[in-house]
Amino acid sequence: MGKRVNMEIKKTSLYKLHQDSNAKFVEFAGYKMPIQYSDGIVEEHRFTRNHSGIFDVSHMGQLFINGDDNLIEDLEKIFPLDLKNLELNHSKYSFLMNDEAGIYDDLIITKLEKGFLIILNAACKDNDYKILSKLLDNKYKMVLDEKRSLIAIQGPKSAKILNNIIDGIENLNFMSGDWFLFQDQKIYITRSGYTGEDGFEISLPNQNAEKFTKKLIEKGAKLIGLGARDTLRLEAGLCLYGHELDKDKTPVEANLKWAISKERVLKGNFIGSNIIYKQLTDGVRKIRVGIKPEGKVIAREKTKIFNQSDLHIGEITSGTFGPSINGPVAMGYVENKFSEKNTKVFLEVRGKKHPANICGLPFYKKNYVKGVNK
Repeated sequence: MGKRVNMEIKKTSLYKLHQDSNAKFVEFAGYKMPIQYSDGIVEEHRFTRNHSGIFDVSHMGQLFINGDDNLIEDLEKIFPLDLKNLELNHSKYSFLMNDEAGIYDDLIITKLEKGFLIILNAACKDNDYKILSKLLDNKYKMVLDEKRSLIAIQGPKSAKILNNIIDGIENLNFMSGDWFLFQDQKIYITRSGYTGEDGFEISLPNQNAEKFTKKLIEKGAKLIGLGARDTLRLEAGLCLYGHELDKDKTPVEANLKWAISKERVLKGNFIGSNIIYKQLTDGVRKIRVGIKPEGKVIAREKTKIFNQSDLHIGEITSGTFGPSINGPVAMGYVENKFSEKNTKVFLEVRGKKHPANICGLPFYKKNYVKGVNK
């Protein structure tokens, strides 16, 4: 018999600050991460929606790839994106897919001066690095940078708070970024996030992360745990890898075709493009939808979905109580013919079937800043 390997649980550079702030921790993707603080998930959620929350997302991967015009050409063979026309310091949401268009990871790719910064999910980042190294044939300098932290500040007061520390960030548009200075160190800030609110993500050296976060707290922002991050993203209709997305689901099935370049699909020269083209042309058998339970029942992941004829038509992938709408919300996959809005369905929770309705997404109106006056 083989010996059990004790994998060391990693900690982010903000671990001590989380401890000092009475965080309750969970293990997530090999890291000890704060799930909530003393206020609790519902209050943290509401504070983010109304004010400004700080999220430690340093467990996520920050992959820097440097290269010339050949890099753009090679990356376009991998991602379903028009990278040739992506402007400097602009970001796009995309996918790393297999030959069947199943999703290895969903990611954010940002054009930098000498290459790209790709933000990867924590549980996927090491495998992503191996896949990309192989696909790019080790032709380019690739660094999965563990020396940098990633901090998100989200909510309607975030721009005002962050601008007290870093001058000029209010000029950033949604999904754009730039380099700034903090304590004589280069930090990269993008106007982005995963809560449905206006916000920013800050990539900075580990040694500066705690001081930077404390400054945000001094200006009125609060530390928020992964529990509220999950309820916020679900209300905003945003996918979570390992729930709505995995290697057996395609972007078209996930109802994310908006993130795929039409021009690139017609050219058909990226991994999984044949499947994507076929699904966009012929449709899909199953599709991701929003589901609003009637009453107060919360349908968790793997809850079975039935139609009015008691036919099993799908499964819940995420479900919770939505504090901003004061009721339960869920997402899941159903057979396409039952995906019309207002279709009545039933959710099997603890042996009983509860009524629900297929609905549009998001549950909560997103408050991203699309444009700013410069």
